[in-house]
Amino acid sequence: MLSGISTNNAYDYQLLIKHIFNTPIVYNPDQEIVYRGEKRFSYAEFKKRVQRLANLLTDLGVKAGDTVAVMDYDSHRYLECYFAIPMIGAILHTINIRLSPEQILFTIEHAEDDVILVHHDFLPILEQIKGRLDIETFIAFSEDGVLPHTTIPLQGEYEALLAKSHDVFNFPDFNENTRATTFYTTGTTGLPKGVYFSHRQLVLHTLGSLSTLASAPKQGNFNQGDVYMPITPMFHVHAWGLPYVATFLGVKQVYPGKYVPDLLLELIDTEKVTFSHCVPTIMHMLFNSPKINSIDLSHWKVIIGGAALPKAMCEEGLRRGIDLFTGYGMSETCPILSLAQLTPEMLACNPKEQSEVRVKTGRPMGLVEMQIVDETMQLVANDGESTGEIVVRSPWLTEGYFKDTKNSEHLWHGGYLHTGDMAYRDAKGYLKITDRCNDMIKVGGEWISSLELEDILNQHASVKEVAVIGISDEKWGERPLALVIVDSLKPTTEKELLLHAKEFIKKGIMARESMLMKILFVENITKTSVGKINKKELRNHYKTL
Repeated sequence: MLSGISTNNAYDYQLLIKHIFNTPIVYNPDQEIVYRGEKRFSYAEFKKRVQRLANLLTDLGVKAGDTVAVMDYDSHRYLECYFAIPMIGAILHTINIRLSPEQILFTIEHAEDDVILVHHDFLPILEQIKGRLDIETFIAFSEDGVLPHTTIPLQGEYEALLAKSHDVFNFPDFNENTRATTFYTTGTTGLPKGVYFSHRQLVLHTLGSLSTLASAPKQGNFNQGDVYMPITPMFHVHAWGLPYVATFLGVKQVYPGKYVPDLLLELIDTEKVTFSHCVPTIMHMLFNSPKINSIDLSHWKVIIGGAALPKAMCEEGLRRGIDLFTGYGMSETCPILSLAQLTPEMLACNPKEQSEVRVKTGRPMGLVEMQIVDETMQLVANDGESTGEIVVRSPWLTEGYFKDTKNSEHLWHGGYLHTGDMAYRDAKGYLKITDRCNDMIKVGGEWISSLELEDILNQHASVKEVAVIGISDEKWGERPLALVIVDSLKPTTEKELLLHAKEFIKKGIMARESMLMKILFVENITKTSVGKINKKELRNHYKTL
């Protein structure tokens, strides 16, 4: 049996966010952080700004265990909050600015916020609910440095307050299991649920993501030579945790502020952005901008998550030279669990064959145990056909919902985190989500995947966007309803789309019961605050159809 002699001088290295922060600041001090192409900071300046923010907050009385909330667009300011707030031992609450005022009020009260840093665009939201806010400290983010006119009692404008603060701060050591962040899910049932993560979980997620992304030799790779720009809101699951990865790598970072398609494309072009992530809705928005045709995107790598990556979108991206591939996770998983990276032999395949893999849910990252189980928690076969629910274990999963024991127990039933996603796994280890448990459609006793139907309809040249839900049917129990937005320049008919879908039945790709599908042409499709199709709302709206 081996034994060692301990010493009181040994440093008890806790996995803290400050250790993500320190390394690039030392070794890449001249690297840039860019905001909208208008403001530029070196990492050395970034370090001073983070330390000024830490002094500003502590001078205002913020202490370990307090909660500081942020309402902003994707910005250098938000990145500073990602570090300064948890590094002083406080908790960062990233407020979902797309929620209703009443829902925002609920999250502020539930998270027990002590301070709010708010962009002037969102002050009207706080003005609507200020009579019920038990908060005295507000700081305004302003684009022009001018303190906005408001009835909210502001401490001052962010830049002016930073300028008065000292630029040296000694961030303390503390237990790595200290809570670092809180945010709220945008579920379609009931009130938003609070999800929280510790320093340890965020550091391990950063290392896990980095090791998987950096290990890819060609495709699906993120390394020190990249230029990073998120197109996922920073209020949503820490922008998938990738700002922490980018900072740890010490790469150039570009933050676009409010999402405007032409500005996003301009930044990709002028700042030479090579790595991003977004939901399909954003990519669809970029593809529809005429500006995209004048930009070389052959060096751009993009993780698509939040919803299934349609094959048609993947093929369009590959045609433009974009390295599009799927990432999978959820709010409760910090979030990345798997990535659809290609093996070397797959890179030799043609784009159509590659897209078959790129749209899959992918293979688990290191330290992620993903199982597919039936209703009795028994494993299903890895045969590319047998489906079950994805359940997960990993060191960066939330331990539960904040102040919600009942839903926490349901989430972790049986010792695994339940995703609610139905999937199968093929012989090479790639998972493919077939649907959410609640979104499967049962037609005459046969289960139909709404995601597969959406993917098939998306491959028609006239279809810009589609959502498939189940509606009641006296004879069949349920039948599919496809809500379709068509390209105004390429009109089509219900008959033509059904004939298109029928071709996939002949190939054995889709069950024949799918042909009971009804197609309804619409002008817009309801989405959640993070850009996902809101199927519960759609089912409620069309239930009497």
